[in-house]
Amino acid sequence: MLTISVALISFAVSLLFMQFLKLQWLRRRYPPGPTPYPFFGNLLQMNFQIHHDILKKVAKAHGNIFTLWLSNIPVIVLQGFQAVKEGLTAHAEEVAGRPTSMVFELLTHGNGVMFSNGHLWRQQRRFGISIMRKMGVGKKDHDYRVQEEAHRLVEYLQKTNGKPLDPTVPVVQAISNVISAVIFGHRFSVEDENFRRLIEAIDDLAAFGNSVSFFVFEWFPWFARRFLEPCKKAMSDISFVNALLAEEIESHKKKGKTEENQDFIDFYLDQIAKTKGDADATYNEENLTQSIFDLILAGTETGATTLRWALLYMVVYPDIQEKVQKELDTVLGPSHLICYEDRKKVPYTNAVIHEIQRYSSIILIALPRESVKDTELLGFHIPKNTIILSNIDSVLFDPEKWETPHQFNPGHFLDEDGNFVNREAFLPFSIGHRVCMGEQLARMELFIFFSTLLQAFRFILPEGVKEVNTKFVFGSTMRPAPYQFCAIPR
Repeated sequence: MLTISVALISFAVSLLFMQFLKLQWLRRRYPPGPTPYPFFGNLLQMNFQIHHDILKKVAKAHGNIFTLWLSNIPVIVLQGFQAVKEGLTAHAEEVAGRPTSMVFELLTHGNGVMFSNGHLWRQQRRFGISIMRKMGVGKKDHDYRVQEEAHRLVEYLQKTNGKPLDPTVPVVQAISNVISAVIFGHRFSVEDENFRRLIEAIDDLAAFGNSVSFFVFEWFPWFARRFLEPCKKAMSDISFVNALLAEEIESHKKKGKTEENQDFIDFYLDQIAKTKGDADATYNEENLTQSIFDLILAGTETGATTLRWALLYMVVYPDIQEKVQKELDTVLGPSHLICYEDRKKVPYTNAVIHEIQRYSSIILIALPRESVKDTELLGFHIPKNTIILSNIDSVLFDPEKWETPHQFNPGHFLDEDGNFVNREAFLPFSIGHRVCMGEQLARMELFIFFSTLLQAFRFILPEGVKEVNTKFVFGSTMRPAPYQFCAIPR
């Protein structure tokens, strides 16, 4: 019996040693990085999370392009503005793929825009952007959708009578209803049970995206599906959202063709009918459903999280809040209906909003890319089908591109005369062929919501509260910890 045990242990050690040697041989083909170990790669060193502090340490030791191993899968990480810009634009077409994985396959089945590839991705993305343009997203014609939700949020805050509240729920509902109006052509009542469950599902999926459970699901799907509660919840959430979207699509189909398309679903169903029988077309209900899912998931989470940071920073920096309000009052007037074009008239307010996006850095890592052919990044040969991660946080805090990267400083976006200036290292929406499709909507939302709220209220800490936690809660996005403020009517 002892002999068998010794033999099994020896065999296991030999397997581990062979795996270790194999990894060391393979890693010679990639940029440098920390030593990977059998089965786990660098996951143990990373605590099963992709965290900016870990990436910063690795970059300090190995340079601004390095390799991490997730089990036996190499992942190239780009750190800092120069590496991210060159890595994603010098050979943009060659790094425009999206990796296929167990989780992404579960989430999308390769459909839609966010996780699709090749011809399907190009056609869906191009058409999605064209729909947004036809609907006037980013233009004056679309202001009213955002203005309506901003004023509903103002009405909600007025009813609090200056008492302390956590803004999370009303902010998420308001941002989600903007996306809903664009996609479905209607908003949801805050009492609607489906709306409540939709927001809950988005929240769960966002938390799942950069968790330990996510990585366990990727490598042990059978185990994760059956025994990990976050994985079971994620699958349940996906089923619920897909069922809700199917109902909305069916409702549009029953309504029939109208004289003029009103929303995203209208435009897409019209395109399905127009391209029926075209072998080159990828327009179908599966891709429609997934494209909507992508827009809701990305748009709600990022928009709501950024606005929550915006309000928190105004409480933390009351002098900056006062300067914004003075500019809004002086230039636009206290009763002016805020529109997106107003951003050109209020440079300080615009600078503050950009600094909020930079400083909150809610997207730590942009969604992973994949090389679609052998290519070269920053002097290193990168084989086909290699995963590439760009650390957006390292760009927004790059000390070579920002004068005071670790301070909240609207001056980063102002010249000596107080005029607004854009910065090349301002990349919260990423860069290259996979840049965020909803960028224009997100910019419009943030400006109108932020300016409307600061026009109407002074935001202060509740009585007796001396300071507030500004550290982020780690996840797919970097959210603020729960906080409360008082909205005092001006």
